[in-house]
Amino acid sequence: MEGAVNDRLEFGKMGYGCKHYQRRCKIRAPCCNEIFACRHCHNEAMSTLSNPLDRHDLVRQNVQQVVCAVCDTEQKISRVCSNCGVNMGEYFCEVCKFYDDDTSKGQFHCVDCGICRIGGRENFFHCKKCGSCYSVGLRDNHLCVENSMRHHCPICYEYLFDSLKETIVMKCGHTMHMECYREMMKHDQFCCPICSKSVVDMSKAWRKIDEEIEATVMPEDYRYKKVWILCNDCNDTTEVFFHIIGHKCSHCRSYNTRTISPPVLPW
Repeated sequence: MEGAVNDRLEFGKMGYGCKHYQRRCKIRAPCCNEIFACRHCHNEAMSTLSNPLDRHDLVRQNVQQVVCAVCDTEQKISRVCSNCGVNMGEYFCEVCKFYDDDTSKGQFHCVDCGICRIGGRENFFHCKKCGSCYSVGLRDNHLCVENSMRHHCPICYEYLFDSLKETIVMKCGHTMHMECYREMMKHDQFCCPICSKSVVDMSKAWRKIDEEIEATVMPEDYRYKKVWILCNDCNDTTEVFFHIIGHKCSHCRSYNTRTISPPVLPW
């Protein structure tokens, strides 16, 4: 009997699951009473419904029933099938109703996040202010932004908090998908799409603009014209000489600036 169960276990590891997870069970979605391989399969199917009012996402914590992929027995949430005894997932979280055979991902449940994450518990810490797990390399080494992960990626608009894709915390503290960040860099976009602050060291670029401005003399009519600017990097406002190439912040020396209306002086 034990040998038969082990045979089913090995077969299950090799032959069951979906493109998202390897496991030996399916879930019954309580929201629509349909059976899916996982919540991501459910969400993808629901997102393509012709009627927008019918589209919805599955709340993972609401799942109560699973179907064993080996013997097709529907049952309450548990690690082991109540009928055939197969282990339905090498990793199992009763809180998230989550099963996965690929334990090389280093799955762990974060109580503060309320969901399971991957990468190994020892490699992450939970930032209370940001409201999410970050790599230990960012402990005391990042700018906190409250609930920074609980929004959509500013490039692809996928919700970041429970996204399966790798994310990055930029210098400004805002977050986005790593692949979206790299794509942004490829297109020479070096400002945060949310707050417009520079997300990489721009000192070399600023020196090049210095040289271009020095070599480009403005016409007489514009040579002494002044404008007010707001610096996206330090939020300082200053009055500077107008130049067609760029306007340099007098405070942090950045050219990541934009012109604004003159301040209103009190009477």
